Amino acid sequence: MCSFGTLRSSTNLEPDPRRQTAGQILPPQMSHSISRSFSPSIFYFGTPVAVLSTSNHDGWVNLTPMSSAWALGDRIILGLSVHSQGYSNLVQTGEVVVNLPDASAAEALERIAPTTGAREVPAHKAAMGYRFERDKFALAGWSEVPSSKVRPPRIAQCPIQLECRLLQSHAAKPTDADPEPGFRIFEVEVVQAHAHEKILWPATDHVNTERWKPLLYVFRHYFSTGDRLGRNFRAAA
Repeated sequence: MCSFGTLRSSTNLEPDPRRQTAGQILPPQMSHSISRSFSPSIFYFGTPVAVLSTSNHDGWVNLTPMSSAWALGDRIILGLSVHSQGYSNLVQTGEVVVNLPDASAAEALERIAPTTGAREVPAHKAAMGYRFERDKFALAGWSEVPSSKVRPPRIAQCPIQLECRLLQSHAAKPTDADPEPGFRIFEVEVVQAHAHEKILWPATDHVNTERWKPLLYVFRHYFSTGDRLGRNFRAAA
């Protein structure tokens, strides 16, 4: 930023290279919308973090942090690595709790992020620094709460907890660029929803969006929401 004493007359300013393309100078309103091709290593462009709680037939509970989840009606679509314990448990039992943490959970989440519930850590995960952890609840400092309609427990510290049952799943389609996709896509149905009282409007089923601050995963960095910018015409509260 320059002071008033160092400003020059606009007639002497050099053309801004950011406004030049293909020999033309763009008008100011277009200078910030220039795009270029790029090849990111991942496409985590910004979605809420979810922590899946699953259990095997022996009742051993595993937690799987992930961000590849989105909702459509009462269905949630999940993308899971076929090398994760959460994947194995969901295939075995068909039950899962989708726990949605808020911004306060970032440090706890990162404590369990480099762990796996698989006793034999896959080689590619071991190379990235993953280690086996049986009790992820204790490592994160979270508490278990019994679910009402599925076997896996909920995470008490997560403001929203969704008990779900598996409807269907399918393998990711191979492509030339990725002939052996290492993930599977699951469609689960929400059969019971829970939320902390503090984020609900009193005596309603509506979430107070001024109080609900989901944790977001943006290109492998953690963020949360800011000020409300507007309201969709279909919003109920």
